[in-house]
Amino acid sequence: MHSTIRAASSALVLALALASAGVASADEPSAQPRAAVDQLPPGQEVSATVIDLAGWVVANRDSEGYPFAIMDKAAAQILVFGGDGRLRGAAPGLFGSAVGDHTAPGVAGLALREIPGRDRTTPAGRFVGGYGPSTDAGRVLWVDYESAVSIHPTATGVPAERRPERLASPSPDDNRVTHGCINVAPDFYERIMRPTFERGGVFYILPDEASLAETFPEFAQGRANSGGDDDGRRERPARP
Repeated sequence: MHSTIRAASSALVLALALASAGVASADEPSAQPRAAVDQLPPGQEVSATVIDLAGWVVANRDSEGYPFAIMDKAAAQILVFGGDGRLRGAAPGLFGSAVGDHTAPGVAGLALREIPGRDRTTPAGRFVGGYGPSTDAGRVLWVDYESAVSIHPTATGVPAERRPERLASPSPDDNRVTHGCINVAPDFYERIMRPTFERGGVFYILPDEASLAETFPEFAQGRANSGGDDDGRRERPARP
């Protein structure tokens, strides 16, 4: 099994090459390959950690044939793969305004205005999620129901937050603005997120501060062995 994701010229060229056959898929097994949707800013590269993790997920069938997404908070990127391991899309995302990798106890039960700024984190780790109800936003794509973290299309929301403008910015430095949830552009959500995760999937969120060994121990161990680096049911309201 071999995986490569490459940045070339002003557009990102991403490919996942499978050197072995028979990858189980719980996601449209008869679907024809399609061109990946690339919405990353021109010239913005994908980290080696994301590349390695994508290859590891497919090689080890860690998503059990379900589609998966890898989110890099530092680079403000989200990459979406089908159950067959093929890349479906790459786009910028908005993440929690606070740096951190854990959800504060009890934060999921708080109203948005009650969440302290220090607790507005997007947790890191591996999450099994899918569509389900919320108390205030209807049916949403839950990443982690227990911590009330979901993926939303970006809305104007509070004008002062300038979420659409932040998402369109070529730099990831201004993409930390949410209460903990992940935002993507509405067209990317409708074209990629909704159809890909209609029947659920697995979400991998890279850490801000925690080590890869703490966040993804099996991946980190495999990477170390291969010579890589270790870098570092109640309804709930969704945290936008």
